Amino acid sequence: MSRRAWVALAIAITGYSSVCAEPLPALNIDTSKISVSGLSSGGFMANQLGYAHASTFMGVGVFAGGPYMCAGHSNYTACMYNASISASMLNAMQADINNWSGTANDDKSLVAGQKIFMFVGSSDSTVGPNPMSALQTQYINNGVPAANRIYTQRAGAAHTFPTDFDSSGNNSCGSTSSPYISNCGYDGAKAVLQHVYGTLNARNNAPAAANYRPFDQTLYSSGNPGMAASGWVYVPASCAAGTTCKLHVALHGCVQSESQVGDKFVKNTGYTRWADTNDIVVLFPQTKVDSSNRVTAASGALPNPNACWDWIGWYGSNFAQKAGTQATAIKAMVDRVASGSGGGGALPAPTGVATSGATASSMTISWNAVSGATGYNVYRNGSKVNGAAVAVTSYADTGLAAGTTYSWTVTDLNSGNVESAHSTPATGTTTGSAAVCFTASNYAHTTAGRAHLSMGYALANGSNQNMGLWNVFITTTLKQTGPNHYVIGTCP
Repeated sequence: MSRRAWVALAIAITGYSSVCAEPLPALNIDTSKISVSGLSSGGFMANQLGYAHASTFMGVGVFAGGPYMCAGHSNYTACMYNASISASMLNAMQADINNWSGTANDDKSLVAGQKIFMFVGSSDSTVGPNPMSALQTQYINNGVPAANRIYTQRAGAAHTFPTDFDSSGNNSCGSTSSPYISNCGYDGAKAVLQHVYGTLNARNNAPAAANYRPFDQTLYSSGNPGMAASGWVYVPASCAAGTTCKLHVALHGCVQSESQVGDKFVKNTGYTRWADTNDIVVLFPQTKVDSSNRVTAASGALPNPNACWDWIGWYGSNFAQKAGTQATAIKAMVDRVASGSGGGGALPAPTGVATSGATASSMTISWNAVSGATGYNVYRNGSKVNGAAVAVTSYADTGLAAGTTYSWTVTDLNSGNVESAHSTPATGTTTGSAAVCFTASNYAHTTAGRAHLSMGYALANGSNQNMGLWNVFITTTLKQTGPNHYVIGTCP
């Protein structure tokens, strides 16, 4: 029995993918045909990716989401519950789009060329038509012409992903409840894919089970506490055989991750039915529950108990930029899938990967030579660290944090520059002491001597960064970078 058959059997028995997650395949993807869509927090994230990586995503679909950086300036509740978003709020968001264009994000002029699809139910009280109308206004303000935009409001639809077929466990179209997928007599997957890619071939209502592949997300997530260990990718047989294919990223919403609804978002939304007959690879990244209180951009300290994608700043102030940890992870997954030629000639993955020569800021990675390889790439925690391909079988990785454990994998390149699968990971720990982080209320930080009080605000000792109001309700993570010197942040 092949490894893939064993994977399929294990999933059928356990109902859970992480036990058999494989590396993402490198396929023959037309890089001018990469798109993204999502529901709810996944819709907000799809919008963020569309601005941050505008040169990568030629199409963006938002099901019940809202405008870029809304929760970067306002409490997240002001961007949901059918709240009205004012012109002044949109102006503040636009300032970010303008200021980050070509620096923290790709050039904003590229957004005008994207195909934009928007959907919301008229009975959606979780996000609602008002934030979606503000989203459309934002796209108009950034030059997206009417020909590139579709905005649909479905009468009677609640906060749900719309389909035109019934699946086990789904609810009525007017119900806002798990798994948030409903037969609304409207094929949402077809609508977004057809707007982005043009006329589609008839769908296959029974995609082959073997085409659903669980993959290891840890190679890309850099330890992000809101991302699961594994995700899914759907690879049509034609794409696995080397056909030039398109790539679509489908992002689930809150309370819709695999650990919460199983494979329903992957299999019951209809994406794979259309992908199978239209040479479209579909990537389904996955989040996970994160119960730790984290400082957000404008909503105070909050946990992420619903496994939402980060649209409010749980995982850093750059959450909506290219450097945001979740945006970086998804982009790295996209780059990996689009890095090969499918069925044609990738070499075996390198073996014998090992670490040595640890210092406080560097590590040497070595591996066995692969016959026929023209070079090698080295990945640290899922991100490539070398520039040009490495010609030898070792690499000195620098700029590391002291006392920190990292994971490295290595790939090789054949004469056609096709990249192999990733090697088995090798871990290593740098010397010295790791940075120490303290998470507590602002009041507790001051009583412990890590911060001080100034005019009602808590300021971090050393850096004097403003942590917010001095009270027991606001929680902040402080990272100690020297004697009595603290900064707001997290440890690696």
